[in-house]
Amino acid sequence: MLRNALSRLLGTPRPQAAEESRGGRVRLSLPPSMTASLGCDAVGVPALHGFRLMSHLPRAGCVFADADRWWWIVPAGSDLDLDWPEQVTYAHGADVPAVRPRLIHSPDGLTPYTPPIPLFLMVCQVVGVVPTWARSVVPAP
Repeated sequence: MLRNALSRLLGTPRPQAAEESRGGRVRLSLPPSMTASLGCDAVGVPALHGFRLMSHLPRAGCVFADADRWWWIVPAGSDLDLDWPEQVTYAHGADVPAVRPRLIHSPDGLTPYTPPIPLFLMVCQVVGVVPTWARSVVPAP
């Protein structure tokens, strides 16, 4: 898996990886074979943590990368009640501040998502932050 990601990262850019850049922002585009019925957001982590995260996650969805960040595709709303560490960039709609991100990992199945809770816990561990959740007030029945 890591060898495949490295070869894609170092390979030629793929045209379907991202839409045209708009003012330093790019909307990540999924492979045509993927269905994103839950919508898409992206979680950006510093590139120096990318391989470590990829090797320890039980399942990785679509992952994009540029020189500065690796972007993990998660279902829309994966920021609700999660306090992502400050080293992380959370991008709604997978509209990311990036320069020429390329698709470096695509899962075998039809879903592009990395499960957000394992990603959140791994990111916290890698950057040395204790995971915290926002407290939601749910009315009692």
